[in-house]
Amino acid sequence: MKFNPLKEKGMPLEKQIRTWHDIAHRKYNKNDVDCYSRTRQILMNGIEVEAWNFKHNFSRLCEHQDTMEFLAQTKRIEDAQQTTINWLAPSDQSVLETTLGYEQVAVDLTAWMAQNEPDPYVKETFDFGLLEDFDHLYRYSQWAYMIHGITPNDVVQGQTDVILGRPTQNHHNCNIVRLRKHYDKKSASPQTKVNILTLVSGEQQTHNYYGEHGFTYGSELLRETYAEIKDVEEEHVTMYESLIDPSESFYEKLLLHEFTEVCTYHNCMIDENDELLMPIWEEFLAMELDHLHTAAELFKKYEKRDPQEVIGEEVVHPCHFTSQKEYVAKILNDEIGKRLGSDKDYQFIKDIPEDWASYKVQELAGKDGSPSEVTIRVIAEQKGRDLVCASEELEANLPKLAKKSLQNKGMTEDTVTPEEYEKFSKEKFEL
Repeated sequence: MKFNPLKEKGMPLEKQIRTWHDIAHRKYNKNDVDCYSRTRQILMNGIEVEAWNFKHNFSRLCEHQDTMEFLAQTKRIEDAQQTTINWLAPSDQSVLETTLGYEQVAVDLTAWMAQNEPDPYVKETFDFGLLEDFDHLYRYSQWAYMIHGITPNDVVQGQTDVILGRPTQNHHNCNIVRLRKHYDKKSASPQTKVNILTLVSGEQQTHNYYGEHGFTYGSELLRETYAEIKDVEEEHVTMYESLIDPSESFYEKLLLHEFTEVCTYHNCMIDENDELLMPIWEEFLAMELDHLHTAAELFKKYEKRDPQEVIGEEVVHPCHFTSQKEYVAKILNDEIGKRLGSDKDYQFIKDIPEDWASYKVQELAGKDGSPSEVTIRVIAEQKGRDLVCASEELEANLPKLAKKSLQNKGMTEDTVTPEEYEKFSKEKFEL
């Protein structure tokens, strides 16, 4: 059914103040919650953090009193929404369990977007980032077992494969190389704009979570692993946000932020089966519809343009969570050897020039080794191999994938070799 958010009735702003009990009392049971209910909770936390941050940035540069008043009121609402969503996670859910949820968000969200992205260049960028988050899930899964004795399927519930991706040590780039070509705001589809804002929000929140929680473990190697992957998440935010047309005005960006919130809440609402979460998505969608209506009126007033030129006439769906194993396996096999080109393009390892700027960064960052590589060595020392949750066909292909991922330069001395992965594959992981 067509859903035009500019014509749907929202909840009036004056009715959006909630009690502290309503804001803070709900939490899910980590042992019963569906993995994709958890991913929706994690993503929408990031969506609200991004909305709140943007409105504060806009406020610091805005000179229109009516806009300032709207931003002041809705910042408070976004903040309360974020508290409710973030605090749905229960206190007995460990940092590493939550981390596996974050990486499942990144893998399955990015894979869904890539298959539903109309811009080929943006799609290629999504596919590229997908394989990096896929590898992060693999590295963190080893730690979840070693620290807490849980397997990744205790969290991802068999919906997302856990195996080597593009190795994390190769994700560290000169951040100038991370910059991509931006879309043209006049011709880009609303789907593209919402996809990118959604992914920026998710990656930014992942970066923040690792920065705020990675220190909580006593293991020096695990702390360093969080630091290493946190650095990659910063690169992801830089990469994805560079896809946005910088000529968009603040009012256009405000409209797009509100539209993205409406789209993501609507997507959550139509997909959710959890009786605890469903009312939250419904209520917050009603709130965001009202925010969008006001943003549209401000856009018309100060831009003298029709909001539908920017957001169209119906919602788009950027965050339909479902298993993406087949698609991810294909991209893994085809693109594990792909790297960021120096001209905002993509190249395979064999075509990278010797003076590629990222080699220098990788050599400096990896001077003392790569924590994510040592992670595999540590679990192999204990168990005789790495922890993998994937099909027999994909697992059997692991040594070949490792070989295809090897760079000519920028590899640390503790790199796990294809021969070692071949040896791992002959051992059974005893839980």
